[in-house]
This record gives sequence, C-alpha cells and structure tokens, in this order.
Amino acid sequence: MARDAGINEPTREFPGYPTGDDLKERSAATPDPTMDTPGGTGGPPSGGVDGAGGGGGASGGGGAARGLLLLLGAAALAVVVLLGVQATGFLPDFRNPFAKEQTDRSQPPLLKSIQDLSRYVAAEGNFQVVVDTQNDRRNVPDFLLNERTLFVGAGSVEAYVDFTKIGEGAIVQSADGKSVEIKLPAPQLGETNLDMEKSYVFAEQRGLLNRLGDLVGNDPNRQQQVYQLAEDRITAAARDSGLAARAEANTRKMLEGLLRSLGFQQITVTYTAP
Repeated sequence: MARDAGINEPTREFPGYPTGDDLKERSAATPDPTMDTPGGTGGPPSGGVDGAGGGGGASGGGGAARGLLLLLGAAALAVVVLLGVQATGFLPDFRNPFAKEQTDRSQPPLLKSIQDLSRYVAAEGNFQVVVDTQNDRRNVPDFLLNERTLFVGAGSVEAYVDFTKIGEGAIVQSADGKSVEIKLPAPQLGETNLDMEKSYVFAEQRGLLNRLGDLVGNDPNRQQQVYQLAEDRITAAARDSGLAARAEANTRKMLEGLLRSLGFQQITVTYTAP
C-alpha cells in the first residue's frame, strides 16, 4: 500500500525538528547568512546585544572621543600660532584680564625743613646683621602664642668731620708761609641708614592666637621693633670697627694734598677730643 506523501510533512503552525540528514543538506545547499551575507535574514536582530545595533553604539562613542581630541588639538595649535605671531611683533601684546594692578594713591612729599651741612664725609662703612627675636608667654605653648622673626638687615654708617665746629685759632700759619697747623674736631658717626632694598625677613613664625589677632586687627608697625634693633646693632658695630680712625686718616690726606697745592710744605693736622 502506498504511503501518503503528506503524512510525515510538518504542519505550518509547528515546524518539525530537523534531523541530521536535513542539516547536512541545508548546510550544503544554503550558505550561512551570518558569514557571507551581513544583512541576511538569518542573522540576529539589529537591535540585539551582539548585533549591528551594539556595534553602532560603540562606533558612535569612539567618534565623539575622536572629535573631542581633534577640537583640543586645534585649540592648542591656535594658541601656538597666536603666541608665535605675537613674538614676531605683528600683533599687539595680549593683556591678562586677571593681571595684578597696583594703584598709587600716595600724597606728594612735604618739605619740612632744610639743614645746611658743612661736613666732610671721610669714610663709610657697610654692615649686615642677622636679628633673631622671639616674643612668647611663659607656660604657654609656642603653637598657641609665639612670635619669632629672623630678619637680615643691611645698612651703612658715615664718618664725617664737622667743619662748622672749627673755632678761632684752629688754623695757625707760620711767618714764612711754608708751614701750617690745623686743629679739627674729632670725626663723628652719622645715623645708621637701613637699606630696605637689601634688608628682608628671612623667616617668621607666629602662633595660632597671633594669627587670629592679625585677622581682628593687624598692627602695621609690628616689624618696627625689629628694624630698630637692627639699626642699634649696626651702630654698635660701626663704633667698634675703627671707622672713626679711618675718617681721621682720610681727612688728613685730603687737607695735606690741598694745602701743598697752595705752597705749604709742612702741614700738621690734629684732632680735638669730642
């Protein structure tokens, strides 16, 4: 009895499970659409995780990163070009909108007095002193209340002879006009001139309470004590440096040269006690 040809055929609603022979026949007859046909119907859906949709998202992120790098590179190149053009002088200087500016509102100097000087500055000494001062409180930790300043002071002191103090009879000339004797007042030391351009605060330590006090009311003359101490140290050093003796020798040489040019052969210069 002949078998009906449609008995073993699967229905349209429920596809039959393929056998091994059917898989071999299908693989030989139809190529894999996922391998040879990227857009074939046999591939996974475009919106799937491993499909073309996922790859498109990755390529979009990479394109944005490349665009950002290109933008930064173009900006850097523009800055380099502008700086190079500015260096050549073709463009004016670019001003920093946040540059520091200083406004001078000082008043004009007021002349208070004029003093006539008749002194001969015969020598000058330049000094440098390191002042280390500390102000603290007993039984109080240094981190709370302490003020230590390390100041390097540079100053100069002049030694001069005041000619206004030469009295009558201080100059005695011989009858033949070949010798002269001069009595001068002893050289004096001038005031210490602290050079603020060469002086500076090397280090400073302040306690917590000192810093809080500066926030409430800062003392603008806080360093005045340090400056005064530096001047006192320089003045004391000038007294012990032999600066007055150098002024005596230089004044004597100056007068001897001057009087010899006037025809005097013997010149005697003495100094009175200060």
